[in-house]
Amino acid sequence: MKNFNLNTKNSEEWFTPPELIKALGEFDLDPCSPVNRPWDTAKKHYTKEVDGLKQKWEGRVWLNPPYGKETFKWIERLANHGDGIALIFARTDTKGFHEQIFAKADGIFFFKGRISFYNAEGRKGPANAPSCLVIFGMQNIYPVFKAMKEQLINGCLINNNGHWKES
Repeated sequence: MKNFNLNTKNSEEWFTPPELIKALGEFDLDPCSPVNRPWDTAKKHYTKEVDGLKQKWEGRVWLNPPYGKETFKWIERLANHGDGIALIFARTDTKGFHEQIFAKADGIFFFKGRISFYNAEGRKGPANAPSCLVIFGMQNIYPVFKAMKEQLINGCLINNNGHWKES
């Protein structure tokens, strides 16, 4: 199995679509926010300048981690924190996905089709792989379910009990 998400051809800094953040509700912290973000993803932001992995995490966390060798270090930290949602590639074949997500997450939402991100120049383009939301904390299942019900996101939600609901 592969060990991580690796995309060596593109920048590791991509902006979360603002409509996705709006659909999922307010977050207290984004620990790996871009330095020059065009919109807020949470009330508080850490950037690479302060290394969000080394900072204190509080409240509901939004995590769109760097897509590369460090992805699952961020996921492990979110799993240990226990309250938040991560947006990552749905690389279900990787060791990290099995160890950090299938083993620890309270839910996973698989998007129907590929979502679009914004690059540093402000251009919107589709991801080069399928994406998913990884949910830690049962209280974060409902906002994802609600966004599905309101047709703000489309896909399949699976919780840790094996129940699922497809939109």
